[in-house]
Amino acid sequence: MKAAVLTGVDTPLETRDDIEIAAPGPGEVRIKVVASGVCHSDLSVQNGTIPLPTPIVLGHEGAGIVEELGEGVTSVAVGDHVVLSFVPACGECYQCRHDQAYICEKAAAQAAGGLLDMTTRLTSGGAPLHQMACLGTYGNHAIVPEISMVKIPDDVPLDVAALIGCGVLTGVGAALNTASIRPGDTVAVIGCGGVGLNVIQGARIAGAGKIIAIDMFDSKLEMAKEFGATDTINAGEGDPVGAVFALNEGRGADVAFEVIGLQATIEQAINTARAGGEVVLVGVPRMDVNLTLNAAFTFLYLPKTIKGCWYGSSNVRTDVPKLLELWKSGELKLKELISKEISVDQVNEAFADMQAGTVARSVIVHQH
Repeated sequence: MKAAVLTGVDTPLETRDDIEIAAPGPGEVRIKVVASGVCHSDLSVQNGTIPLPTPIVLGHEGAGIVEELGEGVTSVAVGDHVVLSFVPACGECYQCRHDQAYICEKAAAQAAGGLLDMTTRLTSGGAPLHQMACLGTYGNHAIVPEISMVKIPDDVPLDVAALIGCGVLTGVGAALNTASIRPGDTVAVIGCGGVGLNVIQGARIAGAGKIIAIDMFDSKLEMAKEFGATDTINAGEGDPVGAVFALNEGRGADVAFEVIGLQATIEQAINTARAGGEVVLVGVPRMDVNLTLNAAFTFLYLPKTIKGCWYGSSNVRTDVPKLLELWKSGELKLKELISKEISVDQVNEAFADMQAGTVARSVIVHQH
């Protein structure tokens, strides 16, 4: 098989076509990966923000076709089209039984860079090759856990379906599942990359009256308008917190989202929320990021609620079908998120485009 491989932190990805892939084990499925989104979390592995062992096949946002079943697999059949989920959802552990499938206990195995048994099914040059999030969608094939996929109708284009697996579930889910947006609310979104754009359209679907997009790139702010932003603020041109207050009669936002993961922008989001407002932290910070808060004012005198958000607080079994229905009805934009379709050999260019703020999403379309 062919895949883009990260060999070390802060190094470009290299394309390898000599990768050997083992047969699926019990509870596993071989997937022909058709499309993979290039997500900021992949970049976060490359730059060390998300620590994973190398060498590793990156990619965790994908869709494909079932090729082969391991022993005991019953939820899908050969030929089924599936969205891949970077968080497995077993449906049986404590978290899944308490409506928190997005933090399924099975996911702890992912830190080893393999499958649920913490081993990989990939080798390159005779050495083990890790796979990101039990997936590795930068490869044109993958062995993945049965509990890391959701069957979808065959008429859904797989390049569109791929985006649901991370960016859409995370962003739209943050607005619809994690946050408590009421019709007419003012929402501020700090960070308008691929996930931020989905937060914006999730807020629109939730009925927000005013959606304020905040970013350093005018190109991203223009894209934000297409997905539902009513107002935009370039954070490089002044105080974004003061600008949000000015747009909302001096009160700040009812709900503020942070979708970058920096200390400065997290603290901006907290300060952007009105008294009694809500803050939802979606961005992935480095492990050494700490916050400086005045506890009395933040939590007591200005009783704000700060919520963490992982995977949009989603249950993939129910939320993937819901998102597809929203897409079919025209409420959810998916195809519009795709700025470029590329080959796997162009993944480093896609990372550069992401950092330059010129794309909503690049999508790798694998050649078979």
